[in-house]
Amino acid sequence: MDILSNLLMPLTHLDLLFLIGAGTFAGIYVGAIPGLSVTMAVSILISFTFAWDVYPALALMIGIYMGGVYGGSRTAILLNIPGAPSAIATAMDGFPLAQKGRAGEAIGIVTVVSFIGGFIGIAALAALAPVLSDFALRFQPRDFMLLAIMGILLVGSLSGGSLTKGVFAGALGVGIGAVGMDPLTVQDRFVFGIDELRGGISFVAVMIGMFGVSEALMQLHNVHTPAVRQKISGIIPSWAKVRKHLPLGLQSATIGTVVGALPGTGGDIASLMAYDQAKRVTRNPETPFGEGAVEGLVAPEAANNAAVGGAFIPMMTLGIPGDAVTAIMIGALFIHGLNPGPMLMIEQPNMFWFIVGSLMLANCFMLIFGLTGIRLFVKVVELPRTVLLPVILVLSIVGAYAINNSLTDVYWMLGFGVLGYFMRLYGYPLAPVILGVILSRLLDDNWRRAIISTREDFGAMMMGIFTSPLSLTLLAAVVMILVTNSPWWARWRGRR
Repeated sequence: MDILSNLLMPLTHLDLLFLIGAGTFAGIYVGAIPGLSVTMAVSILISFTFAWDVYPALALMIGIYMGGVYGGSRTAILLNIPGAPSAIATAMDGFPLAQKGRAGEAIGIVTVVSFIGGFIGIAALAALAPVLSDFALRFQPRDFMLLAIMGILLVGSLSGGSLTKGVFAGALGVGIGAVGMDPLTVQDRFVFGIDELRGGISFVAVMIGMFGVSEALMQLHNVHTPAVRQKISGIIPSWAKVRKHLPLGLQSATIGTVVGALPGTGGDIASLMAYDQAKRVTRNPETPFGEGAVEGLVAPEAANNAAVGGAFIPMMTLGIPGDAVTAIMIGALFIHGLNPGPMLMIEQPNMFWFIVGSLMLANCFMLIFGLTGIRLFVKVVELPRTVLLPVILVLSIVGAYAINNSLTDVYWMLGFGVLGYFMRLYGYPLAPVILGVILSRLLDDNWRRAIISTREDFGAMMMGIFTSPLSLTLLAAVVMILVTNSPWWARWRGRR
């Protein structure tokens, strides 16, 4: 009975209900603006909610978190500017659909699968939290290293046809991610005596420049072309369509939940992995991937929303954050005199069930606000290009400046925008660059931790991989990805 009353507490208290709804609504719009990340919004909220009771403070933060993860897909579909890194894969098929006049349909299916993915992640949090947190704790640095290698091998899926160009773009991203002070030795890397480079290059500035500014420059080629009229019918997908994509959505949500439960990963990697898996298991999509495949929307959006529930699993059961937002929430719990971790589950299970209930309610609000706001949102892409292009540039500049309140990030953003423009002109994919920047630090840190743990004995590290069932499974997955990306595999599948 206590569990049920705590689970329903956000629904039975009008103030909590209002705060979750308001937070979800605000989160959708914060997540839709590149550069205004959910992490930043939640961190700012802490100072405003410092004097509040812990329940309303958490209710507002959870609403913004859930809405913000979903909101990143809006600008990814409408403007080809991912509102957040977890929406990069969404842009690859969402924007082509918007160019065909099907933005309303794209946002509708994204909203529904985000709701399904979010529900799966929350259900896993409620039912399997101790089991999954124990699984996440078994990951050693060598396992995270293998996970990062698996992620980098996704360039095969993000290359848009040319693996060579994809590998080049991915390597460029890894190089950009390595710029700055070495976190272990505090020595400069690729800094060239420039002080501004010691802090590294923000991957958000790279992402906004590559996708936002380069898109605006590309649109200049067709500035007088009339805008594509959008169909705003069929926003709520039919049951037949949902049922058709439900297996892929459930599979992607499972990937999102497990990856989200791994500390230091989150929805960014989960969505890209789910997109890659969707390309492998979908035999006959109605439209090829990269040209408006609905499957290319279903997989990343189900995964990144499922990762929200996954990220709470290590936070609530072990006191270890699953991503940056849950790290800030741990700080908020400490401020309010709570100690997240195993003892919280034992001493104050009411808090655990309140968070589960708040997440479920925020997920429902996301579905409602997501489906009812589409008609207004899709009007954005029907604006004349002479109006739309300055809006994209202003959004990009504001978003880049908002990262650290620094003009340096704006200069980087503009520079990478020009670079992205020329890469597009010559057929180089942009997504592998962002993937490389995101995974560079994860790969670098865990490779060195793994090798240091074996006293720099490479043979001992490899022996550790072969003797650990978990490491061996991850290594087998790496080999499988390499094999399935080979020309031999393509010829074998072609003969079938």
